[in-house]
Parts: sequence; structure tokens; C-alpha cells
Amino acid sequence: MSYNTFGQMFRMTTWGESHGPAIGCIVDGCPPGLSFRLDRDVQPFMDRRRPGQSRHTTQRREPDLVRVLSGTLEAADGTHTTTGTPIALQIDNVDQRSKDYSNIAQAFRPGHADFTYWKKYGIRDHRGGGRSSARETASRVAAGALARLVIGALAPDLRIRAALIQMGARRIPDALWGGAWTTVDIDKNDFFCPDPITAGHWATDLDAIRKDGSSVGAVVEVVAEHVPAGLGAPLYGKLDADLAAAMMSINAVKAVEIGDGMAVAALRGEDNADEIRMSPTGEPLFLSNHAGGILGGISSGQPVICRFAVKPTSSIRTPRRSIDEAGNETDVSTKGRHDPCVGIRAVPVGEAMMALVLADHLLRHRGQIGS
Repeated sequence: MSYNTFGQMFRMTTWGESHGPAIGCIVDGCPPGLSFRLDRDVQPFMDRRRPGQSRHTTQRREPDLVRVLSGTLEAADGTHTTTGTPIALQIDNVDQRSKDYSNIAQAFRPGHADFTYWKKYGIRDHRGGGRSSARETASRVAAGALARLVIGALAPDLRIRAALIQMGARRIPDALWGGAWTTVDIDKNDFFCPDPITAGHWATDLDAIRKDGSSVGAVVEVVAEHVPAGLGAPLYGKLDADLAAAMMSINAVKAVEIGDGMAVAALRGEDNADEIRMSPTGEPLFLSNHAGGILGGISSGQPVICRFAVKPTSSIRTPRRSIDEAGNETDVSTKGRHDPCVGIRAVPVGEAMMALVLADHLLRHRGQIGS
């Protein structure tokens, strides 16, 4: 078992630390013959997650340029073609400031993984959190870009998009819930928010939160449309189980929902059941989507809807009570550059994890069913 690898047939292994010389990933199981360009098919996704693009995210300046080290043949025009062998991707770290973390070299940040990493391994990388840093997610976005190549080959109509639907206690209007928004709208503000009015409120809220030296949580919704029916398997190969594991594996995520999620507990059976009729084209037509596009662990052909909650950033200037490695009580105030709401940059990460799961399941489905 590898604790740094995700997926079965389409596998991603990430490596590197937040303040090391580089981070990256190895993607194994990618079919041969898929062509891509870094500037067209990979870098745009990296740029959406990249830090330092607004006052609402960490001011760490990382270009997040991806280099391909293996697994492709590169043409003179910059086009890479996959060879079926492991694809190694590298992203250099260029703007680390490790001295900002000198005051927590021995102390544990409350709410952070400092204490648990130290208890498990007996050693931890305090510089930005090492592997527990949100910096690791850049590798996931790079791998997710390659996963979209597989999706494009096997399910060309499939579309993945995500948005920030809640920050703190303020949520977008209910009328926009469930994916009734467009990517164009989302990219017009700093929050990947489908509602510009809510985005304006969030900007004001976050300015005050940053001034207070604090942070705030958020909810991200990821929607995959035109997902073929039949992906996943009963019991131990459930599509929703793999989606939940994927989203929960993102640093700082504390809850995951599929479809109506926890809200189904308040429904009656007749309200929760997604009734079916035949459409004029002769295809099944679901009259609702409480299940989030997955029934019995298998995709139904409806949009797959997943949400995850991101906790407030643990690295804050407000002093909090803690202990150090020697067991001494202390107060911890974290210096440096941090996201006051790490959920903002989690939006493209959620898209990437959805892509990784769907690419893996498309390949697994082809291997089991033969089509």
C-alpha cells in the first residue's frame, strides 16, 4: 500500500514539500497516444489555483510552471504525446520564506496537522507544514489536467466545473444551487462565485477577517455533467465512495456530501425518490436529482454533484493556546503569508479530484465491460 498514491487504473502519486525545492507527481496508467500542450491543456488549470493573484489569497508568489520529465514524446512545436509509461511532472518552488515559521519549529499550531504528524513520525517539517500544506494540491491540479485528456478520449461530452457556494455563514442564493451557473460567470471574480453580489459581500467579509488576523471556512460544489451511466460498482467500488475519499483527501477538508447529502435525513421517502419518466427522445428522464447522479454506487447518467467543506486556515495571527514538543504550554501566533480562506483556491482542486476519479472509473469500466 502506498500512502501517497490515489486511484487504481489511473494513478497519481504526489511528492515534495511546501518549502522544498520542488513538488510534483507521477501519473501512471495514462493510455498512450494522447496529445497535449502544457500552455493550452495544463497551465490554465494551474493558473486558476496559483497563489498571489488577489488580496484574498496568500501573497506567496509561485508561477506554478509545470515541467514534463518522462512519459511523453515532445514534438518541436511543444506538443507532448503520451507513451503509456509513467508521466513525471515537476513544479519548482521559487518563493519560500521558511524563516517565517521559525517560531513554530517546536510548537504545534492548534487545528493544524503539526501535532499528529509529529506523533506519527517523530519528526515534522514545520516549514509551511511540509506535506500537510495546501501547496501539495498544485500537483493534484497538474495530474487532473492529464485526467481530463482521458475523459476527453472516452467521454468527450463530459464537463466538470466547480464553484465556491459558501464562505463563512454567507451562502449564494438557493436559486443558484445545483449547478445552474456558468464557468464564464465564475471566472469574473476572485472567488469562483456564480453570484457577483455574493462575491462582493465576501470581499468585504474577508477584508475584515484578514484585518483581524483570522480566517474563515467555505463550501465548494463540484458538478460533472454528461457522465455516462454505469460508472462505479456495488459495495466496494462505489463511485460516490471514491469521490468522497478524493475530496476528503484534500488538505483542510472536513466534510463531503453527494447530492442532497445530510439534508436527506429530513426528507420523506416520496420526496427523496428521484422519479423517472421517458423523454421524447426515448431516454430515461429523471424528475429530480436528490441522489447527486449516483445510485447504488453507480452513475445514473444525471449530473454528479459533490460538495465539500473546508475548515478555516489554521495558520492565523490571533494567538491561540497550545503546547510544544517538550510538553510546555505556549501561545502560538503564526507569521508569514497564508490564505484567510483556503477554500477559494480549493475550487480548481475539487475539479481536479473529480477528474481523477472519473478518469479512473472510465478506464475501470472499459476494462470490466469492454466498452
